[in-house]
Amino acid sequence: MLFNDDRIDKYSFEEIPLDRDCLLMSKIYMAEFDEALQKMLRGESCNPYEVGYVSPVAIRTVNSNSLDLSWYPNTFTRFHEVSISLPREVVEACVGCWQYDIKPYIFVDHDWLEHLHLREYSVFALIDAIGVKKVLKDNALTKDKLIALREEIDNLAEIKSDIAFISFADSLILKTNWDVGYFHKDIKCSYKPEKLLLVIKELDRIYQEVLGLPIYAVLTQGSNEYYGEPLLHISKNQNHICLNSLGVPFAELLAIESAAKNAIKSGVHLPMQLYLDEQFYHSIQFKHEFKKNEKPKNSYSAIMKSSQPSYFYSSCDVLIENIDDRESEH
Repeated sequence: MLFNDDRIDKYSFEEIPLDRDCLLMSKIYMAEFDEALQKMLRGESCNPYEVGYVSPVAIRTVNSNSLDLSWYPNTFTRFHEVSISLPREVVEACVGCWQYDIKPYIFVDHDWLEHLHLREYSVFALIDAIGVKKVLKDNALTKDKLIALREEIDNLAEIKSDIAFISFADSLILKTNWDVGYFHKDIKCSYKPEKLLLVIKELDRIYQEVLGLPIYAVLTQGSNEYYGEPLLHISKNQNHICLNSLGVPFAELLAIESAAKNAIKSGVHLPMQLYLDEQFYHSIQFKHEFKKNEKPKNSYSAIMKSSQPSYFYSSCDVLIENIDDRESEH
């Protein structure tokens, strides 16, 4: 029987500690980890943390058939948090040893854990032109200007081929996919949220030159159920476009936008160019002296997050100026 020692903390599914540093590990390492724990408890020289490979997480909510958790795919070169759900049926055991400062280990199905690292994830942006109502009333939004805008976006999209651009003339949706990285399969991390800031800055230039209007952007990131698929699906007849995404990220974008508009109306903060979900914001590689945690933020309501999240508000120039552009990989 594994973990058969009273000094080992054994947690049922419902008792898994909340809001603490935990570690996901494949169940294929359970026996080896148990052996390491037993040696440590016998006073032998052994470090259980050297067993296998782990993924740092924090459990946020225990549901009847799943755990809502924060997963940290990268804490070496950036602070990257992703909200995911862990199904109950893939959880094998949860053990720790607080007397020896061993964090809770959650052993899960190997295929599920590997899939977590192999699947693609996405970044989304919602962009809107500011002042459209006025130019419509002034009859200044002509067909020629809209076509010129479309052509400029075409040119940018041709350069940024890893980003999907879905436009409604005065509005845009951006989507780009990224890989977590998995050294067992020689897959490198491709997450570079900083590049979206540069694209939004260029879009602002385009909108101002063509329409005479500035833009604002809302950004978030998260999991993508259409992993292994192209950024977009367009039917053969070209009359069906699928964004290859669930609607949850867009609901989150709209929730941030709504909260920002209410905050502006009530005087909580001024209109800004960027509104970034806190997980996306914290994942950006800023210079240390920028002190990103001290920057202004406001709360919003998200449908798939257990605690009330926040968005940070700023401008492209401020954030781009403070990006730590030193090359680094994890």
